[in-house]
Amino acid sequence: MNFSKESFINGKLILINKPVGWTSFQVVNKIRWLIKSSYDLKKIKVGHAGTLDPLAQGLLIICTGKLTKKITEFQNEKKGYCGTFFLGATTPSFDLETEIDSKSSIENIDSNILEATAKKFLGCINQTPPIYSALKVNGKKLYDYARKGEQVKLKKREINIFKFELNSVKLPLIDFEIECSKGTYIRSIANDFGKELKVGAYLHKLIRTSIGDFKLSNALSIDDFQKKIKN
Repeated sequence: MNFSKESFINGKLILINKPVGWTSFQVVNKIRWLIKSSYDLKKIKVGHAGTLDPLAQGLLIICTGKLTKKITEFQNEKKGYCGTFFLGATTPSFDLETEIDSKSSIENIDSNILEATAKKFLGCINQTPPIYSALKVNGKKLYDYARKGEQVKLKKREINIFKFELNSVKLPLIDFEIECSKGTYIRSIANDFGKELKVGAYLHKLIRTSIGDFKLSNALSIDDFQKKIKN
């Protein structure tokens, strides 16, 4: 991948492997700062095409310059994920951001039950987004309500699950692969999966592997991007 001042201004698409612990916004800020400082630019448009939670890692599409106009197109693409559910416990955030608030026995759960339950999620379904999310209700982000303990009525949203496979079952951990439409919360799938089994579940690990035809295998780490732009 060749970088130049003109290429970033005219529009560059950069595939980044977002590390765990970084927000998508922090990645954008880092990329913007590296471009500005490397090419002595006072300003440059930089944006991402689809938020990843801080505890998730994986593919983040970064657009610069004139290409930021196409961000919505990339956001609408099908997404691919792999990760791990933890069965038999729940958290308020549906992942590891918050502490476990309930536990259940999973001794009656077997692979046949798990496979049958996964099939129920295929196709067009309605999903309630997590209260711990950046979605806005009445101009306020949901996690702001959640952290203050305020109740909010959440509307279900229509999403599509094109693929939901369980690759490895070593209870309480279940490794999965999912392909889904824009707007899908994998944390909510984890929570709903646990509800369907009546034992609870939360998202233990998540990696975004693809957005449309763009693959994580072609993505750069932030350090690799920094080395390339400095050369």
